[in-house]
Amino acid sequence: MTRKRPVQWTKLDNAAKIFPPNTNEKDTKVFRFICELNEEVDKDVLEEALNKTMTLFPIYHSVLRKGVFWYYLESSDIKPEVREEYKPPCSTLYVPNKKNLLFEVTYYKKRINLEVYHVIADGTGALAFFKTLLHYYITIKHSEDFKDVMPTLEYDASFSQKMDDSFLKHYTGEKVLRMVKVPKAYRITGRRSIDNRLKIIEGIMSVKEVITLAHNHNTTLTVYLTALFIRAIYDEMAERSKKHPVVLTIPVNLRSFFPSVTARNFFGTITISYDFSKNGDDLQTIIKEVKEAFARELTQEKLRTHMNRLSALEHNVFMRVVPLFIKDWVLRIANNINDKGITATLSNVGKITVAKELEPYINLFNCFNSARRPQIAMCSFGDKLIVSFASPFDGTDIQKNFYRMLTAEGAKVVITSSVT
Repeated sequence: MTRKRPVQWTKLDNAAKIFPPNTNEKDTKVFRFICELNEEVDKDVLEEALNKTMTLFPIYHSVLRKGVFWYYLESSDIKPEVREEYKPPCSTLYVPNKKNLLFEVTYYKKRINLEVYHVIADGTGALAFFKTLLHYYITIKHSEDFKDVMPTLEYDASFSQKMDDSFLKHYTGEKVLRMVKVPKAYRITGRRSIDNRLKIIEGIMSVKEVITLAHNHNTTLTVYLTALFIRAIYDEMAERSKKHPVVLTIPVNLRSFFPSVTARNFFGTITISYDFSKNGDDLQTIIKEVKEAFARELTQEKLRTHMNRLSALEHNVFMRVVPLFIKDWVLRIANNINDKGITATLSNVGKITVAKELEPYINLFNCFNSARRPQIAMCSFGDKLIVSFASPFDGTDIQKNFYRMLTAEGAKVVITSSVT
């Protein structure tokens, strides 16, 4: 008789707590990483690679459960199944009261997809899982090429480091008394598809080319593309709407500011606001303001204050004993209030690297996530920069404005559209 493995449970990290009460069919809180190989995907090899990867990332064995006071992750014996892509990108993964894994690996032709419910990990944490999966896939599929030298796994954190709640580790307990007023931002509206499918548009371009364009404006790639996004939104604003600022939220990888190699969530956000009623609408002026905003917001002190403010709820003695259904209600209200101060989101995953020996087998990486409003996600691999829009709306005017401005600036952009 085999002994059943004891059930283990894990508290949600601070960032993860906001997601379950605010997950719905319009915003599934799911994000996707894509790796396009230079050959068709072999399902059997991908399954073998996934099984190997799962042994190194225990958090991916979890299902989400409801307690009296908090949500928690419970270990599971459910085995993940690799499937050919069968549903729209970023479809629901978390279903209340259902025991199912919170991630999925699918494939289509040359592409391998990893979709993750945000409770499990942020982009950096999920990317560590994805790169490990790709390492095993390529080295198994092309074992003859690696019989003499096996590439080294880039992410070699211990089990405890991978499971680390870095919000708890870096929480100082410093009281943040100042209430943050959320100004009303310009809101993008549009007609949604009947079944809430995302409209995905990818723009593929040269990293070097876009960096050169950014340097021509004396700024960085992220600031440059953020300014272009703001200008693209402005072109679709009605005159009466210009009294409201365009406010972009930018996720920030806190591992760049605080020591951590966790495979879970460890991110913050900053807001970049531009008010066209007070400032010019030319690109250079927008770039100047955005550059200054990044310099103000991207400091360890600012990010720590923001982290302490978000962690205060979790460490509040009163809130600990409040039943979960009341916490859910509070978090939904807080999310709706915060949402009124957001126009759109831009996320830069940055440069994705793999072991040099694996590079010849990979063409590109891409990423995007579920969206309540148009969002940009971007990442690069080699000299390929992928800037993707995910939008719940049928209209694509903002996307067209953005790519046309890039082209007018001198970038060569290849557009692919997934009208899902």
